Amino acid sequence: QVQLVESGGGLVQAGGSLLLSCAASDRTFSSHAMGWFRQAPGKEREFVAAISWSGDSTHYADSAKGRFTVARDNVKNTVYLQMNNLKPEDTAVYYCAAEDTSYGLGNRENEYEYYYWGQGTQVTVSS
Repeated sequence: QVQLVESGGGLVQAGGSLLLSCAASDRTFSSHAMGWFRQAPGKEREFVAAISWSGDSTHYADSAKGRFTVARDNVKNTVYLQMNNLKPEDTAVYYCAAEDTSYGLGNRENEYEYYYWGQGTQVTVSS
């Protein structure tokens, strides 16, 4: 069973950048499309970005387009979320997740299509 561990969260000023990482414990990670989600206080968890199992295809929420970049390194069993030009409304707990099936195209926004989840990392953007 794949275990996912996020890191890289923290406190940053508006306009700043953070690089989130999600390390998988199992080599089977390389055959699963991955997603990033976030949940702000009092709000539902929402989709941020996804990447195909091979890394060739990515998909972003409108709020992330042009500012966030998702990437993966299947040799290191790690997926990344580079976040630039951060805004206070980006403040949330960020989660990585792996799809429940193999060889996905990385275009799924529904959290229920992701089976494995990390524990989350807090991102706080001050104004």
